[in-house]
Amino acid sequence: MAREQLEVLTALDAAKTQWYHFTAIVIAGMGFFTDAYDLFCISLVTKLLGRIYYYREGADAPGSLPPNVAAAVNGVAFCGTLSGQLFFGWLGDRMGRKRVYGMTLMCMVLCSIASGLSFGSTPGSVMATLCFFRFWLGFGIGGDYPLSATIMSEYANKKTRGAFIAAVFAMQGFGILTGGVVTLIVSAAFRAAFPTPAYKDGALASTPPQADFVWRFILMFGAVPALMTYYWRMKMPETARYTALVAKNAKQAAADMSKVLQVEIGAEEEDPKANDGGAGAADDRNSFGLFSGEFLRRHGLHLLGTATCWFLLDIAFYSQNLFQKDIFTAINLIPEAKKMSALEEVHRIARAQTLIALCGTVPGYWFTVALIDRIGRFWIQLGGFFFMAVFMLGLAFPYHHWTTPGNHIGFVVLYALTFFFANFGPNSTTFIVPAEIFPARLRSTCHGISAAAGKLGAIVGSFGFLYLAQNKDPAKVDHGYKAGIGVRNSLFILAACNFLGMGFTFCAPESNGISLEELSGENDDGEAAAPAHARTVPV
Repeated sequence: MAREQLEVLTALDAAKTQWYHFTAIVIAGMGFFTDAYDLFCISLVTKLLGRIYYYREGADAPGSLPPNVAAAVNGVAFCGTLSGQLFFGWLGDRMGRKRVYGMTLMCMVLCSIASGLSFGSTPGSVMATLCFFRFWLGFGIGGDYPLSATIMSEYANKKTRGAFIAAVFAMQGFGILTGGVVTLIVSAAFRAAFPTPAYKDGALASTPPQADFVWRFILMFGAVPALMTYYWRMKMPETARYTALVAKNAKQAAADMSKVLQVEIGAEEEDPKANDGGAGAADDRNSFGLFSGEFLRRHGLHLLGTATCWFLLDIAFYSQNLFQKDIFTAINLIPEAKKMSALEEVHRIARAQTLIALCGTVPGYWFTVALIDRIGRFWIQLGGFFFMAVFMLGLAFPYHHWTTPGNHIGFVVLYALTFFFANFGPNSTTFIVPAEIFPARLRSTCHGISAAAGKLGAIVGSFGFLYLAQNKDPAKVDHGYKAGIGVRNSLFILAACNFLGMGFTFCAPESNGISLEELSGENDDGEAAAPAHARTVPV
């Protein structure tokens, strides 16, 4: 590694925590705030969409989305996210983090607005338009994952890097919480303005025409936080690590960092002959590609670990998040649909999900921020997977007990704890670790691959759980569905996913307190460093 490059990287690793670090957290974090809001707010309005567009005259229960439509509406954004993670992850390594960062945000803004303006002359055409815009919304969201994580890891010093990346990701919790709060406010306002009876007291009157505006307002609100941070994203300089290690311009890297961080970086001229042999040899050793044998030898097991853990985590995490409303109905926490009006149902679903987010989801993220640079990534991820599995089994084994009247509070407490340990656990660490352990020129790509594996798990969870969680009794399944294995058996499957995640956690190294160049092998030795405290498992 050339001396100028080394000076830039050493200065970044040793830089004290400064105001710009917090500015970067907010700028990158608001993207994740928007991501979470947009991905999860759809679960708050799917019941309403069924009532509005699939009303069945004379039916005993309100209209609901047909199975294929419900699967598409819930899962299409994840298909877009997966594509965006792969594409923008690769593009971030090719064009630079900064040049791509604004593209993803504008894609989110435009498609959030367009989703709320979905049009059509038939229910099918409205849903098709909604799915089209939500796919491209997901495409923009996908780009935010590798870019935000990589940018924050490359700005941060090695002492507090984990907390900074975790803080960016923790904004996802506020996005989920805000989705519930916005839905509560909008539904309460419309309920006050347009009082309606329960479905059993007036089937057609229970869903006022104005309810069609409710879901549109909720979806379009996702554009607001993204639009607010666009200007500041465009003002961010390229990360010094990309400029120094990938663009090979250490002077520009030093100049960029001096503008935003109070660091003194020497960038004087040096004799090119002095370091030509050593630097050239190091460059040759570190020029391998993603599909090379050298990458497989150095980082193949790491990529397997980060991708598989994220895949297994998201099966459990997203299936629980997207179908909270169905679980709450199954345990009678929310009344039967026919006993509520359309707007009351939206309000009750939002209230229940907001409670879970407030008690379990948001605190879990910030426990990670506070403790990740003390405990380390490995133990937080391993413990998170373990306790998620334990609490899911605690819900599954006595499931009949939880569904009887008077026991709902206990169910909600255990259910909230699964979210707490997801976020104070693998949901945070699977985002952090891929941004730390791969070389700079492949960092965004590898993070995108790991994140895409996660979204594949989310697709499995969102599509699979929709069918699996149906009641085993054909007489009790939702309209249009076949009998499934029930919520209880679905929880057993999710617990098994968590136990598998514990095993694959051992594939990735502990990155706590180690510089990115040591972890990735971009040091003078050309090999990934492996100090004692970086071992995956203590020996």
